[in-house]
Amino acid sequence: MPKIKTNRSAAKRFKLTGSGKIVRHHAKTGHIKTKKSPKLKRNLRASAIVAKCDEGRIYRMLGL
Repeated sequence: MPKIKTNRSAAKRFKLTGSGKIVRHHAKTGHIKTKKSPKLKRNLRASAIVAKCDEGRIYRMLGL
């Protein structure tokens, strides 16, 4: 059985924590920041943990 290749686009978007959780960045941070409040922009800067229901698919894409 061959090894599963890593999906390179997923590898650039997600990182693993020490406990095995998957970290992601928020969407809607790329452009059109004039209509977004400072509070929203500040909160979008922080990273987030991927939901449990999506973890399996992302683990498979990362080849884990």
